[in-house]
Amino acid sequence: MEPRTFLRIEGLAAVGLALGGYFTLDGPIWLLVVLALAPDLSMLGYLVGPKLGSLSYNIVHTYTLPLTLGGFGFWVDVQLALLVALIWIGHIGADRLFGYGLKFESGFKNTHLTTQPAPIEALTTSDE
Repeated sequence: MEPRTFLRIEGLAAVGLALGGYFTLDGPIWLLVVLALAPDLSMLGYLVGPKLGSLSYNIVHTYTLPLTLGGFGFWVDVQLALLVALIWIGHIGADRLFGYGLKFESGFKNTHLTTQPAPIEALTTSDE
């Protein structure tokens, strides 16, 4: 099985666990509907350019921030933080499931899940 298939299965697991947790915590449907696509607002960075667009998209579409929010919500016993984190994790999982990956600066369609090879310049240039 190729790596993209594993990442899509991982996405399915993430969205399934996130929705299961959300409904176990009796999260309201309206909150899920309102926030389900909220992480995609990070694409507005592309209005400035591909470098900022890919950076803003990738920051919001990794599991680091929602896991931090969920952990904080669990620690301080704030259910709303847990619910938002679960929606966010579910969104990222759904993106991976449907083949939307993290972006390279070379263009919105160049992702870690696309069939094109990774742009060589993204792997070899430094931020000097």
